[in-house]
Amino acid sequence: MLVITSTLFFFHHRGHGGHGVLLIKQKKLYVLCALCGEFPYLCSVMEKFELHILGCGSALPTTRHFATSQVVNVRDKLYMIDCGEGSQLQFRKSRLKFSRLNHIFISHLHGDHCFGLLGLISTLNLLGRTAELHIHSPKGLETLFAPMLSFFCRQMTYKVIFHEFETKEPGMIYEDRSLTVTTIPLRHRMPCCGFLFAEKQRPNHIIREMVDFYEVPVYELNRIKNGEDYVTPEGKIISNSLLTRPSDPPRSYAYCSDTIYIPEIAEQIKGVDLLFHEATFANADLPRAKETFHTTAAQAGEIAKAAGVKKMVIGHFSARYEDENILLKEASAVFPETVLAKETLCLEV
Repeated sequence: MLVITSTLFFFHHRGHGGHGVLLIKQKKLYVLCALCGEFPYLCSVMEKFELHILGCGSALPTTRHFATSQVVNVRDKLYMIDCGEGSQLQFRKSRLKFSRLNHIFISHLHGDHCFGLLGLISTLNLLGRTAELHIHSPKGLETLFAPMLSFFCRQMTYKVIFHEFETKEPGMIYEDRSLTVTTIPLRHRMPCCGFLFAEKQRPNHIIREMVDFYEVPVYELNRIKNGEDYVTPEGKIISNSLLTRPSDPPRSYAYCSDTIYIPEIAEQIKGVDLLFHEATFANADLPRAKETFHTTAAQAGEIAKAAGVKKMVIGHFSARYEDENILLKEASAVFPETVLAKETLCLEV
């Protein structure tokens, strides 16, 4: 991290801090560490991995919350999780681009998690979308939506492709070069699962500024990526640690809604950077939570604590609570790193 103080730089490098000397070579700026003589990279920017809350209410509509829906943004690729009523409106309020949405993941077939799909599909059609839209869900969604699509969306400009999965065992249902999505079996009144979004480990990064500074030939870059030092034409050895930096640790996000309290899921989501867990009820309504196969805020805290997650956001609030701070208080008493979901909230994973 660099802090500019007048014309000097103060930074932390290899465990020590100190002032650096500014150097200019071929119109590019470098910083020479005054203590060790090395040229550390100027900054490291994490790739985007964000969670956008579009709605965090439960089945009964209120004026406070929209029905459940979220968007995960990984390097500007958008993945929607559940699609309750009004999701497309919230999508726009969150300043997200429809064109970057290609995959939607539906946890189960209760209306507050999928009633927004038809409107969204229709809107994308009106906008002239041509890219395929993939919808991943438990069995039954395609059968449910086929008649409505054939009636309301007769002349589609794009294909809607349904992918159905089992909910009893964990399974990877999506993979690309940088991400996997795996199901998390949950227990609700119908087949239901959560989703684990996990980045893949990336190779070490070439520090372009340093490669340029030492005039490393392009044909040497693969060797350097594989951990070898660079030897200049004059015979000077440039340490690989000067030319590369470790890739950022892979991040992960787990979505768990709707479900009765299941302590066993802690093992599958162990150590995730961010957990969303439903917290429909307060402790006083535990009997109702059991009856409807939902979770209390304190139980969500127990899951987060057992899994050793870094941070938890709770949502899917029952309409009976005018003030959800009671839920935050009960969850935080067990797991302090808890925040309340709210519409248009954006969290870094």
